[in-house]
Amino acid sequence: MSVPCQAVHVDSPTEQRNPRTTDIDLMSTMGILGAINAEDRRVPDAVAAVLPQLARAVDYAVEALHGGGRVHYVGAGTSGRLATLDAAELVPTFNVPPDWFVAHHAGGEKALRQAVENAEDDDEAGAAELAAVVRPGDFVLGLAASGRTPFVLGALQASSRAGAHTGLVSANPSAAKPAGVDVLIAVATGAEVIAGSTRMKAGTAQKLILTAFSTATMIKLGKTYSNLMVSMRATNAKLRGRTIRILQEATGMTMADCSDALTEAGGDLKTALVHLLSGSDVGRAAEALEANGGHVRKALDTLRLRAG
Repeated sequence: MSVPCQAVHVDSPTEQRNPRTTDIDLMSTMGILGAINAEDRRVPDAVAAVLPQLARAVDYAVEALHGGGRVHYVGAGTSGRLATLDAAELVPTFNVPPDWFVAHHAGGEKALRQAVENAEDDDEAGAAELAAVVRPGDFVLGLAASGRTPFVLGALQASSRAGAHTGLVSANPSAAKPAGVDVLIAVATGAEVIAGSTRMKAGTAQKLILTAFSTATMIKLGKTYSNLMVSMRATNAKLRGRTIRILQEATGMTMADCSDALTEAGGDLKTALVHLLSGSDVGRAAEALEANGGHVRKALDTLRLRAG
């Protein structure tokens, strides 16, 4: 059995005992699940309370990507795994470049599958990893349930020194905003069902925040039209079927009309959509999208003004 070199007392609500679950080991299976579910239902309200701070983080991310920069996620353990998952899913969902969102996990790729001892306690490793890749104008979002994970805080401080905006997601509202952090998103998820098990409510809150953060960023960047995914290309039969369905939903036109438009647009859903909604030819639709940063509604407004 290995013994850690030192012990650190973490002063965070997630480490406290939950008075509502002290007898959870005496409950029936349904009782256990009910207790967990009752605690989980507290999480959305806790996330709602930090939406103003989350909005600032979204605006920083949009500014970074508009300016040719990147968004970096930094985490350890559950936090890092959730961040890696979110970054990975954005490429197929919104057809964005794979380096727009970059996840950095304490301990590297191996730590995504199994714990790497002491990796999260290495602030110098976090600082070195981000200092090597962060550029001025990037946005770096750290995730640490306790609000004190050294790898994450070291990465944020190095990123701030490099000229990036930074944010930190934690489940410890009582902790002061660390140095080098522009926006603190501290979610009051409280004591966990099992004391210290931050993969539970704190992790659920982080998942909700990450999904909302990245989705809102994509919407602001024009990757959707209404509530439809339109930033995709029909590169195989399944995707072609999906894009035709989206075109039908957005335009109310027949499958044949949408299929023809998609073919004429070279498989580009946005171009086909603007073509169908505006009545402009595919070339003018593509030009309007290019001139408006890929925003469908703005492209349509431009074409209407020209027509008027």
